[in-house]
Amino acid sequence: MGVPGQTGEMAAPAPPEAGGLPAIARRLRQGDASSLPVLLGLVLIWGIFASQNENFLSARNLTNLVLQIAAMGTISVGIVLVLLLGEIDLSVGAVSGMSAAVMAILNVQHEVSPALSLLAGVATGAAIGLAQGFWFTRFRVPSFVVTLAGLLAWQGALLWVLGTTGTVNVYDPLLSGLAGTFLSPALGWALGAVCVGMVIVGQAVTLRRRVRAGLPPLPRGAMAARVAGVLALVPAVVGLLNADRGVPLALLLLLGFVIGFDLLLRRTRFGRHILAVGGNAEAARRAGIRVDAIRVAVFTLCGALAAAGGILATSRLLAVNQSSGGGDVLLNAIAAAVIGGTSLFGGRGTVWSALTGALLIGSISNGMDLLALPSSVKFMVTGAALLAAVTIDAIARSGRQPAGRG
Repeated sequence: MGVPGQTGEMAAPAPPEAGGLPAIARRLRQGDASSLPVLLGLVLIWGIFASQNENFLSARNLTNLVLQIAAMGTISVGIVLVLLLGEIDLSVGAVSGMSAAVMAILNVQHEVSPALSLLAGVATGAAIGLAQGFWFTRFRVPSFVVTLAGLLAWQGALLWVLGTTGTVNVYDPLLSGLAGTFLSPALGWALGAVCVGMVIVGQAVTLRRRVRAGLPPLPRGAMAARVAGVLALVPAVVGLLNADRGVPLALLLLLGFVIGFDLLLRRTRFGRHILAVGGNAEAARRAGIRVDAIRVAVFTLCGALAAAGGILATSRLLAVNQSSGGGDVLLNAIAAAVIGGTSLFGGRGTVWSALTGALLIGSISNGMDLLALPSSVKFMVTGAALLAAVTIDAIARSGRQPAGRG
């Protein structure tokens, strides 16, 4: 997947891209190497933990890892959209807990159908995002302040919704099945084949679109390497998951969110407007883009995705309690987006960074739990990874600044 570029400035036609190690080094310096750094980091982390504990790469543990990152990755997709605007949402953790509590209370205590309860939970998150986005755009209060206030307010609302019960256990098969359903081996292999086919077709369509637009074709070596990587990765993942309980439904939901919003960003006018606003809001406004409407819509989507992540977490834990959405949920969701490659300065990044970043952070947490390391070490390592990612992004951004600009 390509990384969107800044859209606020006119760019000169690019010369044909050279291949090989020099091109890779140049893209790393410019911050345009997509998910390559985080994937290399993931290989390193997996190698370290596998050498320390033989169970880390077992089918059971990696299946558990997928289940653990599903909620974080879903919330992080919403964070990516907000970061692409150059904004931040600090309330997503509290919103995820609040929305899950609404779903659980309706289903368990008021006997509302599971489907309607689930929709009500997602609608709660969307409504919160809409309100916060409106407040931010209407009164010009920084998004940092608005969502920080939301973090406090929605944590209080969670306690109020739960009341004196404190914990609500979820028993409905539909709700618990979101994280507790696993596909049969045959269905898992069939879906894997569909994924490989979609990637091959997607590469062919991209090549044809570039030719029709008069753009230089992508390096054939890079395209071949991408297809070969998918051909190797997908069967390995499906085979590994089938060796335990099968491909989890939670993984398919996470991939659905990632692929859907990736297509939204790359293939729709709305997605191009998000990148334009994040790249240069004033230029986007002069081009006729409704900047405030785009911002409100993105914060609404972020709230809905936070609710979906909270519901997935509830499905895995089979309960909502007063700490739902608390702890390190917010920090991990933001860290996943940034570590995965989304710029804090807006206009640059891909939705896939939510998946790769969540996988890296989840691997650190899972591996340290297997080694029985204290939480203090886990937080310090995650913090160091986040600082390194932000530093690389800042250096790459300064390297792209034209001479003479501050």
